Amino acid sequence: MHSPDSRRRLRPELLKGVGMTSQRTRDRMVERLARQGIADRRVLETMAEEPRHLFLDEALSHRAYEDTSLPIGHGQTLSQPWIVARMTELVREEAPTRVLEVGTGSGYQTLILARLVTELWSVERINALHRRAGEQLRLLSVHNAHLRLADGGHGWPEAAPFEVILLTACAGSLPEPLLAQLADGGVMIAPLAERDGRQWLVRVRRQGERFEKERLEPVRFVPLLEGVIR
Repeated sequence: MHSPDSRRRLRPELLKGVGMTSQRTRDRMVERLARQGIADRRVLETMAEEPRHLFLDEALSHRAYEDTSLPIGHGQTLSQPWIVARMTELVREEAPTRVLEVGTGSGYQTLILARLVTELWSVERINALHRRAGEQLRLLSVHNAHLRLADGGHGWPEAAPFEVILLTACAGSLPEPLLAQLADGGVMIAPLAERDGRQWLVRVRRQGERFEKERLEPVRFVPLLEGVIR
């Protein structure tokens, strides 16, 4: 696990932020999340502490704590804070020890999850994002997140089963390899596209060979794509 001493050494130089990336701005973001219905105090505390601005290009860092998604290149986005908080809250409801994240992206959602679960596996299909996320997470002394460059729809079979699988991109249907990697009683949390084009956040719970789907709320995510971009 990370060393508290090493994290304190990093904070004055890299994590404190100034102006629109300051702790005051971060606190305002968390107050807004609480008003929007995020109730898990550990999620709110973690998002107040961790530096979202470090996961964006410097030109966009002043917008890091706005209530919006932001581009991270390669046609991908960093989800708005409410989505990160909501999905993390749903993960925490399961009290998991083993979690698979499909779509590392910038690494910010990975960071928040890693601070709150025992072991995290995260898969990303775009090498540039995979490498940058790894560098940022090492900088922040995250040692319980295992990263892999791979097609996310294939999951991480060697590390399965997982108590929670979290998709951070929208699928047209739930990938069979991921369903197979869910532990019995485990859940998949995923944005899912319906026939009319609308996306819904769904929770799918495995009960033996049955999968019970619950629709939660409307969302908007980039699509889950196949293949690896090196």
